[in-house]
Amino acid sequence: MVEIWYGGSLIAHNFIDKDYWKSQRTAMKEKYLPMAETYVISDETEIVGFISMVNSYLAALFIDHKHQSKGYGKKLLNFIKGQREKIQLKVYRKNEKAVHFYLKNGFAKIEELLDDQTGEKEFLMEWKKIQQGDSG
Repeated sequence: MVEIWYGGSLIAHNFIDKDYWKSQRTAMKEKYLPMAETYVISDETEIVGFISMVNSYLAALFIDHKHQSKGYGKKLLNFIKGQREKIQLKVYRKNEKAVHFYLKNGFAKIEELLDDQTGEKEFLMEWKKIQQGDSG
């Protein structure tokens, strides 16, 4: 999973120095993944991606670059949507592919923030489950 995250981070976040991502590998392995609720998705032979949640915060959604655009990310996201009433996440503004993916999958931009570690602008995005039926 760390390798999928690292490779994906280098490609999707090519506007951030690769040394930053390299410096985060140990923290991802020893801190972030263990503290999250993580689910993996695989094809017939290997793990192709994962999603990590910390309560209602989507901390990571990464699909191996060789397997992107095959529906794996949407499957993982829909799986988590079935378990949550609300999901929030942060995505770098310059990561236009990811911003578009989340907008297409029902997320809305809530706020624009500045990531202190990288100095990059990011969007806080949110998805809420639509309640069916009469509320009152």
